[in-house]
Amino acid sequence: MKLAAGVEWAIHCCVVLSRADGPVPAQRLAEFHGVSPTYLAKSLQALSRAGLVAALEGRVGGYVLSRPAAEISVLDVVLAVDGPEPAFRCTEIRQNGPFGAKPEECQEMCSVARVMANAENAWRGALAEVSIADIGAYVAGITPAEQAEAVRAWLAN
Repeated sequence: MKLAAGVEWAIHCCVVLSRADGPVPAQRLAEFHGVSPTYLAKSLQALSRAGLVAALEGRVGGYVLSRPAAEISVLDVVLAVDGPEPAFRCTEIRQNGPFGAKPEECQEMCSVARVMANAENAWRGALAEVSIADIGAYVAGITPAEQAEAVRAWLAN
């Protein structure tokens, strides 16, 4: 399974937004993570379309989370940026070749597609169980409160 780089960027941005005191401009988020502002804008727009962040206009505008970080799962962010399509798409090659099965023999999912669907469901389930607030607590060597204060101080400068 391969995810777009924008997924990682979007998750990190959501964590930063969960720590911010107010709206954070896209340029500032790009600086914070050392990434391309143009490419990051695409991820932020995807988050906005999905209703996970809101873009506030004006002199003190920027991005804010649309709901509490504890109510936004990592899966929500992945789906917003990469879309809802499963990683594996069965093309029914078992119907091809000299011993190909007839379409009427392929009414049920084959074992390959079943294994891949089970893996997809497990992966999505694991991501659905972790919130943006949970991610903020995973930074080693620093408490969530210390991390939040450090992020707020950097954003304020």
